[in-house]
Amino acid sequence: MRIGLLTEGGHPYVSGDTGLWCDRLVRGLAQHEFELYALGRIEHQGGQGGQGSQGGQGGQGRVALPPQVTRVRTAPSWTAEDDRVVYGRRARRRFAECYGELVAALCEGPGAEAAREASAPQADRFANALYGLADLARDEGGLGGALRSEQAVRALERACRAPGALRTAREVRVADLLTVTAHLEHALRPLSLDWYEDDALGAVDLCHATSGGPAALPGLLARHFCGVPLVVTEYGVRLRNHYLGGGSGEGAMPGGPAGGCAGAGGSAGGRAGAGDGGGVEAGSRGDAGTAVGPGAVGGVRGAVGRGAMAGPVASVAAVAPAVRALLAAFHGRLATEVYRQAARITPGNAHARRWQERCGADRAKIRTVHPGMDATPFAEVGEGPDTADPGTLVWVGRIEPAKDLVSLLHAFAEVRKEQPGTRLRVIGAPAGPEGEAYLGHCRVLAAQLFPDEADGLHSVGDNPVSFEEIGGPEVPTPADAYGAGAVTVLSSVVEGFPTGLVEAMFCGRATVSTDVGAVVEVIGGTGLVVPPRNPRALAEACVALLRDPERRARLGAAARARALELFTVEQNVAAFHGIYLEVVSQCPVRRVVLDESGEPLPFAVPAEAHVAGRWTGLSSRFATRRGPGWAAGPPVRGMTPGPSIAASEGAAR
Repeated sequence: MRIGLLTEGGHPYVSGDTGLWCDRLVRGLAQHEFELYALGRIEHQGGQGGQGSQGGQGGQGRVALPPQVTRVRTAPSWTAEDDRVVYGRRARRRFAECYGELVAALCEGPGAEAAREASAPQADRFANALYGLADLARDEGGLGGALRSEQAVRALERACRAPGALRTAREVRVADLLTVTAHLEHALRPLSLDWYEDDALGAVDLCHATSGGPAALPGLLARHFCGVPLVVTEYGVRLRNHYLGGGSGEGAMPGGPAGGCAGAGGSAGGRAGAGDGGGVEAGSRGDAGTAVGPGAVGGVRGAVGRGAMAGPVASVAAVAPAVRALLAAFHGRLATEVYRQAARITPGNAHARRWQERCGADRAKIRTVHPGMDATPFAEVGEGPDTADPGTLVWVGRIEPAKDLVSLLHAFAEVRKEQPGTRLRVIGAPAGPEGEAYLGHCRVLAAQLFPDEADGLHSVGDNPVSFEEIGGPEVPTPADAYGAGAVTVLSSVVEGFPTGLVEAMFCGRATVSTDVGAVVEVIGGTGLVVPPRNPRALAEACVALLRDPERRARLGAAARARALELFTVEQNVAAFHGIYLEVVSQCPVRRVVLDESGEPLPFAVPAEAHVAGRWTGLSSRFATRRGPGWAAGPPVRGMTPGPSIAASEGAAR
């Protein structure tokens, strides 16, 4: 089958975690054809030709692609492009209606939304406006100029001032209006792409979005215009990341069908806690801008005309509460629409699944597919004899405040009271400037808690805590890092899918972890789990394993067996292969592909797409239907009765 793989800021231009997963998926499914549609976040990713560009196999900055990748199309998102489209009066009226409905849905308070739903069962307001804008972009050739226009800013202001709007939205300022309008223009750029024709996404058998949010928007439009089914994979829920990155204000987690996401693990607007589901502390409100009254947007005209909305939008963590609330409402409603229209939703763990269900995803559509990791680099340590120091604890990961190394150091102080000869090796690199500062703080704390120890008066003291990085002479590889200790410790207070924990399991190591994110789901019963921010419990669990080598060996062997069963590349690829076949069989695209002579091309459609039903005559080269003709009528019998059967039925009557 032909699969349209939708990415954002990753594959095939970035070889990070997302790019690596996509590359393994494509290479593991060599029997299928893949077309890559990439939304670029940085400038060099869009250098291959901008909107609708098609690249070959060796583009600059692109990873090597296997032969089953038949097309790569990219669209830049780092800066706004001038589509040079001038709207007529009718098009401007259509834009005003659709965009006004969309921003009104974002500003709508919970009370007004509940009253509207109780009064009349009607289609989702946000979705109707979104698809209306998509139809307009297709008819007129783009939306870029309109989304950056003064008309868009005025529509947003009217929605914020309307009766029943969110209290936070009514406090919006001129600078806030510009920021939100710029963010919406940035997020809605996929609506203006030329990817939704019969020779692009309209010709694939299904779309697979590698994340939610704007990356899934082309898949929504392919379904809207061409009836192509959509599969959405989220290893890190995009909406959750938005809340953690920017906090929330009133209405940031909208209720009802538009996305009731509050309570998925922590309170909105508070500090990210042990449950790893809340938002971080909200940033202070900025003082830039002046309060805007009705009709005061005229002062914005100059800023819009000077291109104030071109380019990336600043982090939401540093903007006003009104901006945070409106952007959270947009991402929440977009996530809800993506989940509603997707044929299958594949979270990477139960933690992400709970977020998706809380945001409106149908449980019947969800299939949990754990991330696939390469176990080969850890095979030697996992299968070989145990040569680790039985008195050494190991922590491996990126050094940042969320990893809570402070609690680990205090727990290690308790461990030293019970096991005086124990050592702790902290192996990892700091994550950015914040990580550098946190590492310095941890070094100072370690020096205070554990003064250098010496065996005698004339020997040099040694601190039982060491800070190292992978790649040095003592720890050349991650496998060597896990193999250096008898017990691997994870002390995080915020965690998504614990990749480091899976690597330790591949190495056959007994683990002590905090109960955050997907830790319990990953570890199962093969390790010890303690509450986060509890140094005493962490210390007791470590001491229990240090004193019992047989138990360590049993847990380590069970952990490796569990990791090889659930978290390998092979199981990941096999799971998606089955999901692809399931989706194509249940949601086939009604398309007949014709050869050069105008005859139907044999084997052009996957066998799973041939389900019972009546096929209608199709004249165009790529003829597409929204669904089978019999879907709107009465149920179809599994077999059409022949003359003899019909006669016997008549005689029986």
